[in-house]
Amino acid sequence: MRLRKKCAIVTGGAAGIGEASTRLFAAEGATVVAVDRNSNTLHEVVNSIQSEGFQCHALVADVSTEADCKKVVQWTAREFGSLDVLFNNAGVVHQGTLLETQENEWDEAMQVNVKSMFWMCWYALPLMQRQKSGSIINMSSVAGVSGIVNRGVYSVSKAAVVGLTLSLAADFVRDGIRVNCICPATVDTPSLRERIASAPDPKKAEADFLARQPMGRFGHPEEIAALALYLAAEESGYMTGQALVIDGGMTLYG
Repeated sequence: MRLRKKCAIVTGGAAGIGEASTRLFAAEGATVVAVDRNSNTLHEVVNSIQSEGFQCHALVADVSTEADCKKVVQWTAREFGSLDVLFNNAGVVHQGTLLETQENEWDEAMQVNVKSMFWMCWYALPLMQRQKSGSIINMSSVAGVSGIVNRGVYSVSKAAVVGLTLSLAADFVRDGIRVNCICPATVDTPSLRERIASAPDPKKAEADFLARQPMGRFGHPEEIAALALYLAAEESGYMTGQALVIDGGMTLYG
């Protein structure tokens, strides 16, 4: 029970890495507030976790808006009296080079991938300062630390997440707050499967994704969730301001 007596928020908690993290955090003793804008899927996940006897609560919200970020943090503080872990996991992926990116795609990537984290941290940090403790985990990507073909605005947004992480870690380390980010490569999530299915040639699209993975397979959401658990738990108490790459060897070759 590595998160016993801790309260955690997981955004994008209804699918993929978010679902895996929500399940793992709850199984490790945390009271988890799972946040997602997909109401049906979110409640299915949370009901499943509750049926196993764990503490998990669904909160339908769109964290790309300030109002919903405020609602999530304030509801959590009111219901449980503390906030020990914030996992900013919600995100979107746009494909294409910068010249192929439309302004609305740029705006959405920045709003969901970056500004949501800004607002969630804006409201969470004062609670953690009063507690003199807390762990914030931000979801970045290998695209944020290494050049990835056809991921123009996505790479920019995820690089911004690394910068946000470093800034927060430096500013709040003396308040007992740790801030780190996770940089995965290709993970087998519903989002990935949707992108593959929507390609003109799905078989070729999947083969292309696999070709850039030296291990010859995609990452599993549970593997990323395990790293998030480490960052949330006391074992990582001496770690802050780190961008942790978990990529199956993808960045080994440039």
